[in-house]
Amino acid sequence: MGKGRYTTRTFVLELFMVIAAIAFIFPIYLLVAISFKERSTWSRNAMSLPLEPYLGNFERAWNDAYLGDALISSIVVVTGSLLILTTVGSFAAYFLARCRPKMGTTLYVFFLLAMILPFQLGLLPLYQMMRDLGLLGSPVSLILFHAGYQLPFTIFLYTGYIRALPRAYDEAAKIDGASDFQTFRHIIFPMIRPVTGTVLILNCVFIWNDFMTPLLYLQGSSWATVPVAVAAFVDQEITDWGIVFAALLVGVAPVMMLFAVLQRRMMEGFAGGLKA
Repeated sequence: MGKGRYTTRTFVLELFMVIAAIAFIFPIYLLVAISFKERSTWSRNAMSLPLEPYLGNFERAWNDAYLGDALISSIVVVTGSLLILTTVGSFAAYFLARCRPKMGTTLYVFFLLAMILPFQLGLLPLYQMMRDLGLLGSPVSLILFHAGYQLPFTIFLYTGYIRALPRAYDEAAKIDGASDFQTFRHIIFPMIRPVTGTVLILNCVFIWNDFMTPLLYLQGSSWATVPVAVAAFVDQEITDWGIVFAALLVGVAPVMMLFAVLQRRMMEGFAGGLKA
């Protein structure tokens, strides 16, 4: 009888959610608002709406911070890493989910342990290995690093989702004469698109925002990624927040657009993984 009533508890919960939403949205609003204002305008009132959008900040940030080259570098690194992660991670997860329980559990725990270990433990050996292979200063070094580092997490997401899929699909494919690879490619992989969206978003955000590894592996090269380029630009233009915020906005825009496109897949992926 009381299920449909609007109680004080409901009001407090809604009020809390509104405050939390404002706390998350307000920094983004400031980032956008100041980016479209001249210095004389935002210095008087930073929180006001930009009634007459000023694009000079973006033009200077784009030219002075070399954001065009940085965006290309970041896109190359992220795309290469995601291709390896989705291909290798999904197929490895299919093997773990469908192989013998004892073997699958042992390997699964092994990958979970790899998620716990911080990458700083292998930072120096990995750097020396990249140097010996002659890959320092090349985006290939970052692609290999991120693909290896994020692979356990990717396998963790895929395995939980694939385990929730009935084995009847695999058995029906084998009756029709399909191999394991054909079963995975034509039946299983199309069915795990929701978790693939989750994998793409989470890995993309991590790889795109990584600052330490590109700074170390690409030092002195022309392949600086967006975080490195923006950080160097902020050090130079710390007094003009309009230009700095414009550079930051350009840097986060690709990830925000990807999230807007794949957020539905991400929610479906989380729901499917929880069922597992």
